[in-house]
Amino acid sequence: MDVLNKMTTAALLAALSLLAQPLAAQPPAPQPPTPGAGGRGGRGGAPGTPAAPAFVRPAAYPERPPVAKEVLDRGRAGYGVNCNFCHGSDARGGEGGPNLLRSERVLNDKRGELISKVILNGQGEMPAIRLTEAQIGDIADYIHSFKVGGYDITRNPPPSILVGDAKVGQQTFAKTCGSCHSVTGDLKGIGTKIPDAKTLQNGWLMPGGGGGRGRGGPSPFNVPPVTVTVTPAAGKAITGRLVRIDDFIVTLTEDNGAQKTFRRDGEVPKVVINEPMKAHKDLLPKYSDADIHNITSYLVTIQ
Repeated sequence: MDVLNKMTTAALLAALSLLAQPLAAQPPAPQPPTPGAGGRGGRGGAPGTPAAPAFVRPAAYPERPPVAKEVLDRGRAGYGVNCNFCHGSDARGGEGGPNLLRSERVLNDKRGELISKVILNGQGEMPAIRLTEAQIGDIADYIHSFKVGGYDITRNPPPSILVGDAKVGQQTFAKTCGSCHSVTGDLKGIGTKIPDAKTLQNGWLMPGGGGGRGRGGPSPFNVPPVTVTVTPAAGKAITGRLVRIDDFIVTLTEDNGAQKTFRRDGEVPKVVINEPMKAHKDLLPKYSDADIHNITSYLVTIQ
């Protein structure tokens, strides 16, 4: 009986020993995180414990690789001649032109392959501009070099753009503009009538801003509207201010205020557009950056 009691006691002790071993081997229960000790919203952790990775906000606009200075210089000159008057010196919109830095087409563009379609073919009020692929690529690189967020010196352009030579500008004006304009006639006193040099420069480059069709705000120059003459297959010709034209319709407003719309089917009816600013548009690609600055510097001296 004593032997049986001893065996039973030994078996119980052995069982208790086996049960105790896994309990002692288990790690302590995890404690709830304390503020600042890692985890969501924390920046650190206990010594030896890796901190949670910091949240990195994705770039809102694509990063562009740097380009050579000579490319930017060419792009700046091309932009100044062909784009500045509508899209502004900082590409954030100007005389009727939209903000290029927030344009989805520009954001997805690499080196002009997307914006070239608009430049070469025109869109809306924007006329077609005949540039080479290399010129468009340089302008695209220049636009892509603008900073979008944070401090950007282009948001605060210098107070004056009068960096040209007025004497050279007088000669250039006489050669390119003198056949239609005179500083003693239609442009007499232009330097005092428009004291803001930037407005003056945009005005003589593209009077009317929006092509004379009511967009881009009032012009500092006396700009006649774009007119259109529509000749139906049967009937007399009707002339009025152009309101809208596309491949399907043309709309005009007559002198008495009546608005008329004609459906278009190929060359019927016959449509002839009279755009007073065509000569200005044709000259735009021919101006150099120096020409623009020189003529502006000359015009501000006209009293």
